[in-house]
Amino acid sequence: MPVDDFQLPKSRAANERLHALIPGGAHTYAKGDDQYPEHLAPVISHGRGAHVWDVDGNRYVEYGSGLRAVSLGHAHPRVTEAARRELERGANFARPSILELEAAERFLATVPTAEMVKFAKNGSDVTTAAVRLARAATGRAKVAVCADQPFFSTDDWFIGTTPMGAGIPAAITDLTVSFPYGDLAATEELLTRHRGEIACLILEPAGHSEPAPGYLAGMRELADRHGCVLVFDEMITGLRWSEAGAQGLYGVVPDLSTFGKALGNGFAVSALAGRRDLMERGGLRHAEDRVFLLSTTHGAETHSLAAAMAVQTTYVEEGIAARLHALGERLAAGVREASAGMGTGEHVVVRGRASNLVFATLDEQGRPSQEYRTLFMRQLLAGGVLAPSFVVSSALDDADIAQTVDAVAAACAVYRKALDAGDPTPWLGGRPVKPVFRRRA
Repeated sequence: MPVDDFQLPKSRAANERLHALIPGGAHTYAKGDDQYPEHLAPVISHGRGAHVWDVDGNRYVEYGSGLRAVSLGHAHPRVTEAARRELERGANFARPSILELEAAERFLATVPTAEMVKFAKNGSDVTTAAVRLARAATGRAKVAVCADQPFFSTDDWFIGTTPMGAGIPAAITDLTVSFPYGDLAATEELLTRHRGEIACLILEPAGHSEPAPGYLAGMRELADRHGCVLVFDEMITGLRWSEAGAQGLYGVVPDLSTFGKALGNGFAVSALAGRRDLMERGGLRHAEDRVFLLSTTHGAETHSLAAAMAVQTTYVEEGIAARLHALGERLAAGVREASAGMGTGEHVVVRGRASNLVFATLDEQGRPSQEYRTLFMRQLLAGGVLAPSFVVSSALDDADIAQTVDAVAAACAVYRKALDAGDPTPWLGGRPVKPVFRRRA
């Protein structure tokens, strides 16, 4: 469909109603309509498999489903049935359900590098719990985060370091320092400069590029030598890199790690896992000061834990991690070929591990461009592809990838025109998409 003919009147009206009732018009900033071309932010009606439908009746091939949480596809029958079965037996009780034991056993069998696990509902809670545990165990106040990775928690210790730090006292922000990914020397310099002050090093073990040989092992050695707790944020890498996460793939064991997103295939479940001696500090069988680790009313809802168990079983029995990589490799090859064929191969660039692909939109000088991202996303939407990223789900099939590659080719043809004109503005249809982290709306 020509992009100028692609209109979303019902979605546009729904977005206005959303903004009137919900700050930002969504419950996650990354889902905001400012992340999409103006007036082309679909409001979703429902989804199944790799497809979603908006309230205007349009069907899309969807990528990055559920902010990368839905890796098996929407309404996956095995996961849905597991959750439905537990809902009929009660969702929450005054004492632990036997399912909590079964879910812990299932998780620790899947991630054997951990010795204990505690479940919650979102990634921020478990990541902040890891920080609190590290501070308690070391008696230190400062936290060192990887500067090259965009998000760790909604809590003050991290958000205060972003451009959206309004409302967070400097006294809290000053306790967080940063180090660059992949640079052991710079990290050691930081640890030396703040000798005896840093409680933990927290990072995603991998991102849009693979860790250099020896890097993660080097971080392990630095943490040990400087008495820090090493925390791997496996919200994205967990399951997508391997069933046991990046730590299982690369063979470097952190002290603590946090999981979420793909763990529930859209159901609300996250996990803090790690060494027994650390995790027990949040328990009842130790002689140290007690740590208020995680105590969530809904953290052990039976249907979410059942969903997580079904997800892990599906990954192991059906080889999902390998399928995600195969699908991603096929998609990346198709997108690169289409982009090169339209003369935009140096401007529309696919990056990342095959199971976690993103795309970059570069201007005439090769710089990242929100304007060109807007142009590209407008064309994809008109071609029936909803793609804030190219992160795949296992529900994609050959037809979905073919449709995506066709939409990319059509988008790149327009992209080439804009590059030749030296100005993408005529193809934007309104204001450009905006970065999530910015000081002013």
